[in-house]
Amino acid sequence: MTDSRAEASEDTTAGLFRLRDFRFYISGRFLGTLAMLIQSVAVGWQVYDITESPLALGYVGLAQFLPIVLLTLPAGDIADRVDRRYIVAAAGVLEAAAAGWLIILTLTHTGDVTWFYAALALFGCARAFMAPASRSFVPLLVSAVQLPRAVAVSSSTFQVAVITGPAIGGGLYLLGPVIVYSVCAALFMAVALAFLMIRTRPPVAPHAPATTAFARVTAGIAYMRRTPIVLGAISLDLFAVLLGGAVALLPIYARDILHVGPEGLGLMRSAPAVGAIIINLLIIWRPIRKRTGHIMFACVALFGVATIVFGLSEHFWLTLGALAVMGASDMVSVNIRSTLIPLATPQQMLGRVTAVEMLFIGASNELGEFESGVTAAWFGTVPAVVIGGLGTLGVVGIWMWLFPDLRKVDKLSDVKPQS
Repeated sequence: MTDSRAEASEDTTAGLFRLRDFRFYISGRFLGTLAMLIQSVAVGWQVYDITESPLALGYVGLAQFLPIVLLTLPAGDIADRVDRRYIVAAAGVLEAAAAGWLIILTLTHTGDVTWFYAALALFGCARAFMAPASRSFVPLLVSAVQLPRAVAVSSSTFQVAVITGPAIGGGLYLLGPVIVYSVCAALFMAVALAFLMIRTRPPVAPHAPATTAFARVTAGIAYMRRTPIVLGAISLDLFAVLLGGAVALLPIYARDILHVGPEGLGLMRSAPAVGAIIINLLIIWRPIRKRTGHIMFACVALFGVATIVFGLSEHFWLTLGALAVMGASDMVSVNIRSTLIPLATPQQMLGRVTAVEMLFIGASNELGEFESGVTAAWFGTVPAVVIGGLGTLGVVGIWMWLFPDLRKVDKLSDVKPQS
């Protein structure tokens, strides 16, 4: 059997799960995401119970977000110079320590929520180091042919955790926050153990004593700027998310436009995840093989159209359908980007490029919600959403012209790193 046929025969979901290291990776990623979401429910409820202040809930997110913004790029550099298994394991232990700190604060009945923010800042530091190291792992564990399916499986486990984690957290909280944080601490330790069990040794960037720390940290940005495919893929998603942050306005639609109450709001929040899971299952069954660049641009355009339909809809079920299409189309572009960037990036630089990607996309999520709120205040809710959708369509047209190499990508397996 030729190598190409051997690779093709491995390209099944069953083939992926026959890979021992991939099983440990997926288990660790799922448990880590599940624990994070379980903990977020408990912390939010507990802090609000102590303060009865909506602003305090904003600080819960800020305490975790600031360390991620400050540390993600240095963490990407470290991910390229230190065995990523040990980075993820150390970050898992640090997350467990943060959960342990929350247990102590609960048992001592601390009324000063500043200490809760400190524990969450520690948790944010751990996340900043874990994310670039763990997300740049998949290309090491599977072949280039298997990568699109592996990314879809990884995304599906993430979406399942996103849906089930908050529900589990709410149920466990009935037993008390100490139980919740204890479960989370155990899950974070399980993540550390799962990555330590992986046998694949990630490549480590060679030591370059003449290179400054600043040059190392910013090397991911420099590589992205000189590689049109990578720059185009990251910036396309960045601006599409920035302009399409209409999900932040869902409470207004639920209360004032569709009049469906909190129950309807819950369904509306779940609809994008449902669409994403459905499309992930389709990609797992039949990965994208050809015309990848055209499909990516088409799906971002579809995201813009669905955003406009969502903005104009006055019917609940049409709104749910539009939100599901938004989640599905966004997941296709995420799957392509998450497959394309590792293939177009040298392994010894993947941690830094992944860190740049995460920083830009993560910031665009936050800024996208801010942009939607500002434009809604200026122009009204419905015009703000429609403007965002039209802006997304405009970005697609401009990016197809600016990045023809990205538009012309056919088979992902043909994408190679730039020297």
